[in-house]
Amino acid sequence: MGDILFLAHRVPFPPDRGDKIRAYNILRYLSERSRVHLIAFADDPADLKRKSGLAKLTGNRQIVWRSKSQAVAGIQSILSGRPVSLTAFDNAEVHRAVAEMLARHAIDRIYVFSSQMAQYVPPRARQRVVMDFVDMDSAKFASYGTSSGGFTGWMMRREARLLAAYEKAVAGSVHASLFVSEAEAALFRERTGAERVQAVGNGIDTRMFDPGAQFKRIDTMGELIVFTGQMDYRPNIEGVTWFVETILPHIRLRHPAARFAIVGRKPTDAVHALAKHPGVTVTGEVADVRPWLHAASVVVAPLKLARGVQNKILEAMAMARPVVASAAAATGIDHGGTIEVGETVGEIADAVNRILADPVTATAFGAVARQRVIDHYSWDARLSALDDILGLGNGRGGGRSARSAAA
Repeated sequence: MGDILFLAHRVPFPPDRGDKIRAYNILRYLSERSRVHLIAFADDPADLKRKSGLAKLTGNRQIVWRSKSQAVAGIQSILSGRPVSLTAFDNAEVHRAVAEMLARHAIDRIYVFSSQMAQYVPPRARQRVVMDFVDMDSAKFASYGTSSGGFTGWMMRREARLLAAYEKAVAGSVHASLFVSEAEAALFRERTGAERVQAVGNGIDTRMFDPGAQFKRIDTMGELIVFTGQMDYRPNIEGVTWFVETILPHIRLRHPAARFAIVGRKPTDAVHALAKHPGVTVTGEVADVRPWLHAASVVVAPLKLARGVQNKILEAMAMARPVVASAAAATGIDHGGTIEVGETVGEIADAVNRILADPVTATAFGAVARQRVIDHYSWDARLSALDDILGLGNGRGGGRSARSAAA
């Protein structure tokens, strides 16, 4: 059995945001079964220095700095007729790295993480190629296009159209197309007619995300509502803005001391501005989200637009916290009624108010949510389908001896 080439649009370490968490755990799973070589982009200077976490999982690896600006990518997109999603990640150094890796090593499988990286797979590749789309990005841009006007709206609709055609073409050329939830997989089948499409869901590390684990505690600060996420990501920005401006006032009428903490790295100016509202705190990046989740009376995920499975919800459930999520954010999660789901301002506010008013029931609700995650969302159970998809058999440990010869 030959080696695996893993292509990722972002360095899959450290696993501290949604896409990196999924990529890291898939890389870890594959490395236990075969020798894996990694080629990935870095968009954070710190990621260029964090190699120890990858050394134990990979044979050869090449990390390339992604320096192309969005403006340049946009111009290239217009001139070439390609999606911005592709021109932004089109890089000559990565093309060379892929060609050299395939020439130097006995690679018979290629795992492509995120559609931006499919452009690096050779035409008519002899290897078995698996495309992990994660989410249907074209659907996301289509949603943006309907809610944006002017040139921005035109670009979003253009991106949705071009990317949808590209996604369909890629799906037709690979051994399998993967999505993070059956809802995303079904949407892709419906819109593209593609075959060999299936869901491989996200998992959660329930030993790390455990209220009894070792981590620094913080003061409970009374009635604390928490949101976690990457705070330069548009759906997160829109979600917390909606919550602060329209939902939180209804909650504070019933619970005047309630506070809302927005916890996540790279908050934009718009997110920082939310701290001007009564009871709102914007933390920025934190070393560990677990203390904030542990201190939360309730965790909210009020996303209007959400694709795939929200790790933030699974993490909160694993920490035994009661969760209130929008219908969009809850889609794709097999929660079995262990989280509260609301569609409207009133439904979400009422659910949060009920939880804050009854801490004893809220604690029991959180415990049931944690058990649901333990029963249904371990990473190894979620990723076991990759054995058949990639033809890995049942072998374990082959990657360990191979990694000892890493370059």
